[in-house]
Amino acid sequence: MVINIRKKRELVARILNVGVNRVRFEPDKLEDVADSITRENLRALIKNGAIWTAKRQGTSRYRAKLKHMTRKKRGIGKGSKKGKKTARVGKKTLYITKIRGMRHYLKVLKDRNDIDRETYWSLYKKANGGQVRTLAHLRDLVKASKSR
Repeated sequence: MVINIRKKRELVARILNVGVNRVRFEPDKLEDVADSITRENLRALIKNGAIWTAKRQGTSRYRAKLKHMTRKKRGIGKGSKKGKKTARVGKKTLYITKIRGMRHYLKVLKDRNDIDRETYWSLYKKANGGQVRTLAHLRDLVKASKSR
């Protein structure tokens, strides 16, 4: 027997302050729902678990995130860059990263006893003074100091 419970659904929606489409009924207890007439009866069924509400459905952010990631990737190639090299990364920041790498390399060499204290400090001061261009240049200087 088909039971029409459209009005019951509307009444439950009004009781629970939700939309009609969010109201769910237990399939086994549909006859109890059909027999209930008053709001009190429906509240009792809600308490028993015969009637409940579905969770609210939100908007998925998945596609938006994908779009954001693709936008983020674009425009970072060589052809899209405008201005000097220092416009994106400052001179000081470049200097700091370069000098930290050199100092770390020198420290490792000193700890492994590959270079002595005097050589370490002479190379350290050269790096600090700007006489050493790159880490590769520093390696060449270390090699030259070892050969002496």
